[in-house]
Amino acid sequence: MGMGNAMSAINTGAISSYYNPALSSFSEQRTGSATFGILSFDRYLNFISYTQALPPHAGLSIGIINAGVRNIDGRDNDGYHTEDYSTMENQFYLSFSNRVDERVSLGVTIKLYYSKLFDEVTTSTVGFDAGAFIKATDELNLGLVAQDLGSKYKWDTKSIYSQNGKTTEDKFPTLYRVAASYKIPTINAIVDAEFEHSSDKIDIIRIGAEYMMTENFYLRGGMDRWELSDNATGVKPSFGFTVKNSFNGWAPAVNYAYVVEGFAPHGMHIITLTVAF
Repeated sequence: MGMGNAMSAINTGAISSYYNPALSSFSEQRTGSATFGILSFDRYLNFISYTQALPPHAGLSIGIINAGVRNIDGRDNDGYHTEDYSTMENQFYLSFSNRVDERVSLGVTIKLYYSKLFDEVTTSTVGFDAGAFIKATDELNLGLVAQDLGSKYKWDTKSIYSQNGKTTEDKFPTLYRVAASYKIPTINAIVDAEFEHSSDKIDIIRIGAEYMMTENFYLRGGMDRWELSDNATGVKPSFGFTVKNSFNGWAPAVNYAYVVEGFAPHGMHIITLTVAF
């Protein structure tokens, strides 16, 4: 997130197949991570993932994303407080990728969503991602991703409104991304740029960069949600860093990212603990 979520063509470091299911086959070590987010407006965001290579040419990644809003003020018809409500959304995913060539990898992700909107109003759905990663040169990488194929929520409010309830279907927009990253070996840096088009006809650009100051300290910066429309919701700049160390074949790291939100009282603080072994 410190690189503006521009990660679909990055195959080094703590790889996350959330961005591109084709990346896990390039994992050089087994990597586990846990993320905790500090957000405004009683929102929360948590993330757990594990990635490893499957010799000789494949890779596997699993993860859970948990997000929601707490402390929603419930009131009766007279305006008196009744109770606090909350919403939540969870995504469970399993990714598999395989190198069909030394420089080309293909991958697929199956995702299970579970969401609670209010009281007994819940829903679940299954969706799929597909991705490709191409190592065009030693410095240039390309990524292609199609995300949320077939995902949709189906809400049924009959459990709380009886015969007055109804069924509503919300389809997820399908996202298509084209990404490129370039390694600049002379200054130990990586830059990445992405273009995303959704089936809802929203076009977004993301950019990010990482600079290795020392072997154990990295700086990052980026920009997410640069919408190419007149109804843009606002660019989200970000920056972050990683501090890590290695001993006895283990490489623990602490990662921090700060994401600016233009319509919130303060930005998002994202803290991630990773370990590679």
